[in-house]
Amino acid sequence: MRPSAKRYWLRMIGWLVLLYLVACGLAWLAADGIMFPARFASGTAPPGAFRLRLADGSTVSALHLPNPEARFTLWYFHGNGEDLGDIAPRLAEYQRRGFAVFAIDYPGYGTSEGRPSERSVIAAAEAGQRHLAEQGVSVNRILLYGRSIGGGPAVEMARRARFAGLVIESGFVSAYRVMTRWPIFPGDRFRNLAKMPEIASPVFVIHGRRDEIIPFWHGEKLHAAVRGDRRALWVESARHNDVIEQAGETYWRELHAFAESLP
Repeated sequence: MRPSAKRYWLRMIGWLVLLYLVACGLAWLAADGIMFPARFASGTAPPGAFRLRLADGSTVSALHLPNPEARFTLWYFHGNGEDLGDIAPRLAEYQRRGFAVFAIDYPGYGTSEGRPSERSVIAAAEAGQRHLAEQGVSVNRILLYGRSIGGGPAVEMARRARFAGLVIESGFVSAYRVMTRWPIFPGDRFRNLAKMPEIASPVFVIHGRRDEIIPFWHGEKLHAAVRGDRRALWVESARHNDVIEQAGETYWRELHAFAESLP
């Protein structure tokens, strides 16, 4: 190779490395804002909501809907464009369908204090688990349920202890890979796929085949990575935000079948 050609390729490689580093930095700086668009949620909390204090002194909103007849408490982790004010009717439907229900708002969502990030969302989940323990609800009576980005904290909690079960609706393998498909950037958030083999609880993965936000292959990979008991519900006509509507009574039948299969 001639010296001039060598210098040309070295410059090209240098520019590519620089562009990659810039892209890494931008991904790191912009990730939380993209992942947690709290401004699109209602900014409210439903009647009956109360406050939980986190380790840093801030508080988040929570809602606990008891059901004396329920075998399990369904702990619901919501998506990134909604809060307790938005999902209160859905939570009430789970209660009507035979579950006790618990949910928390992420920091910065609804009437919760703080700013949302992977770390702060996990801190809020830890506060939620402490509350349930204080109420006498043991982990083997808790069914974790994570929708979309809510799969992140749900998977992390399931990795730490053996809960009764874990449901992932419209979840992703990791946050960055929703955009890049391949793991090309460091500092990824909510690396769910890597954690799946560590989960001892039975897992139920639900995903719409027409999901336009988190493609269907994410659900397939999460399901395939489970080493223990697993089941799946693939909803042919569902997109990202209409899984229950498209699945109809099949959704409720399969959810109850999963709950009934748990020890």
